[in-house]
Amino acid sequence: MRRFAELFAALDGTTRTGEKVAALAAFFRTAPEPDRVWTIALLSGRRPRRAITATRLREWAAERAGIPLWLFEDAYPVVGDLAETISLVLPPPTQDTQRSLSGWMAELARLGTLEEPARKAAVLDAWDRLAGAERFLFNKLITGGFRMGVSQALMTRALAQATGRDEAELAHRLMGDWDPASTGFAALVLTQDPAADRARPYPFFLAHALDDGPDALGPPADWMAEWKWDGIRAQLIRRGADWHLWSRGAELITERFPDLRPAAMALPPGTVLDGELLAWEGDAPLPFAALQRRIGRRSVPRKLLAEAPAALLAYDLLEWAGADLRARPLSERRQLMEDALASGDRIRPSPALRFDDWAGLAARRQAARTVGAEGLMLKRRAGLYRAGRKRGDWWKWKLDPYSVDAVMIYAQSGHGRRANLFTDFTFAVWEGEALVPFTKAYSGLTDAEFREISAWVRKHTLERFGPVRRVVPELVFEVAFEGIQPSSRHKAGLALRFPRMLRWRRDKPAAEADRIETLRALLSRG
Repeated sequence: MRRFAELFAALDGTTRTGEKVAALAAFFRTAPEPDRVWTIALLSGRRPRRAITATRLREWAAERAGIPLWLFEDAYPVVGDLAETISLVLPPPTQDTQRSLSGWMAELARLGTLEEPARKAAVLDAWDRLAGAERFLFNKLITGGFRMGVSQALMTRALAQATGRDEAELAHRLMGDWDPASTGFAALVLTQDPAADRARPYPFFLAHALDDGPDALGPPADWMAEWKWDGIRAQLIRRGADWHLWSRGAELITERFPDLRPAAMALPPGTVLDGELLAWEGDAPLPFAALQRRIGRRSVPRKLLAEAPAALLAYDLLEWAGADLRARPLSERRQLMEDALASGDRIRPSPALRFDDWAGLAARRQAARTVGAEGLMLKRRAGLYRAGRKRGDWWKWKLDPYSVDAVMIYAQSGHGRRANLFTDFTFAVWEGEALVPFTKAYSGLTDAEFREISAWVRKHTLERFGPVRRVVPELVFEVAFEGIQPSSRHKAGLALRFPRMLRWRRDKPAAEADRIETLRALLSRG
């Protein structure tokens, strides 16, 4: 754990990419192999499940520190991070430990099997053995909030330097369903595993946002356009005698979409498709909320299968007859895909949109929401399929978001560097003579604006509910969002997709904020 804490300090202490890569590469050359595997796992998003609630950890830390819980709760928003708050209030350790990162990860897994008294004793023992950065990292891991400020691409580059392996090959090898508790470093990085290869997806190619329109992209004939669907990006793999479905987050989701199995198994072995998973009925996608009901389930009941049938609209063909096509131009991959899926229903190509000039495409874009899309994707016809977010060949040209003017009625302090500021707000619109809360948002404003609003909140607090303050309903903000659906979980009967603050409407009094009818009118279009 000490070596991992030293690595964390080295990465946290620099913003230089070269220094981060060098520190990671040195760790991958010299650390014990189980620790290397766990570091790869943690930096590629494979964090352990939280075994203990944050409430229990706060209670145990206050008890161990000999302070009242209210004092801990007051300190928490000032520090802004639960793991750091726990580390700071605990007394110094009285024992030592030589346990490695992999050893502590095994201990975290064991905690999930214990009854609460034994779990508490194990956590208190760990706190008494760890100090400084090691204790902080243990707390981060146990709370499920571990972040290292290093992208998976950067980690892969360092691993390539440490092992002499090709970076693109390593990016592919690290995809898929592997367990850091049972996978060896050699098996993961150095040797081929045909069984794992059959299920392994390719790294996803990601698009950059096109903010100023496509005029600077060159001749329209060099580009193809398709709708940007609002679903889940996925890869469908048909290799050997079975099929696999992977989300962009490297999660295996095959069992959640059994209705795709007949179409998937009809594909020839050696086929890999990149596309968008949608709930689809007739000629149009259902709202994202319909698909969302299926995402968190391990098994899907027949009723839900009938209410939200799945479809995969394919964007690209990455593998055909067992051959990797990613180095071939998009125009060739696309033609092969359209030929392969010509008779498909539940798995079919995402339609290419015809256009003669950028002005004509801009007009098509304005109709995106009428077909259930968020905007357009633009892809260079000669482009290769690359890994990660590479600028130049793929662009997403989204529609401007919906927006309403709403009144802030509750405020809560943020975390981290914004722990002393109020940054998380609850917003309401008018229904009759009353303000009805309909969403929360915490991003979109500058630090200077958050400081000014925080000073206002402290002077205009009406009530306190723990870390939340009810404030005088005076400040109006323009709240943007991507979509809207009915929801029985919210008082307004609505739920927004990706709400954020566009601007502080200093020019508008609360009485002129929007009404609930404005939001309800958007339901049929959201």
